[in-house]
Amino acid sequence: MAQRKLAKPTDQRMALLRGQVSELLWHGRIETTYDRAKEVQKMAEKILTAAINSYKDTVKEVETRKRVGKKGAVEEYKLEVVNDGPKKLAARRKIMGVVYDIPETPKENESKTSFRERTAHVRHPLIEKIFNEYAPKYDARAEELGQKGGYTRVLKMGFRRGDSAELALIELV
Repeated sequence: MAQRKLAKPTDQRMALLRGQVSELLWHGRIETTYDRAKEVQKMAEKILTAAINSYKDTVKEVETRKRVGKKGAVEEYKLEVVNDGPKKLAARRKIMGVVYDIPETPKENESKTSFRERTAHVRHPLIEKIFNEYAPKYDARAEELGQKGGYTRVLKMGFRRGDSAELALIELV
């Protein structure tokens, strides 16, 4: 299938699309030109499909760890750890190669300590959002409607005043 070149060299075009896909998945909607929106839609659909097909693949392991207790005594304890399975790990790495890592921002009226506590265990917020929010949501939607795909919609918004480029709004459904 042919790809729109968007009047840019390949490296610039791919950087532009990666940035717009990352913003779309982080914010849920972006406004851009129609041709860019259609290219972003292709990439976003593939990312979401990879996440949906693999988000349930987890492996539980019991690890034995040691800690120094009172009076210098070494104590062993067991900890149950949930790791990504092979399919989910491969999908996570594939998605991390496409989207940019967007840092978490503090919410309104959130103190620095509560922000640090909320984000302490999250290394890649956008990837976690894709696997923990979007994948279960769209998987349930696929079960309910009996169809896969169609995670994004592109709405035409008219023409830009300066250069008459056709604008579009792309959003997650």
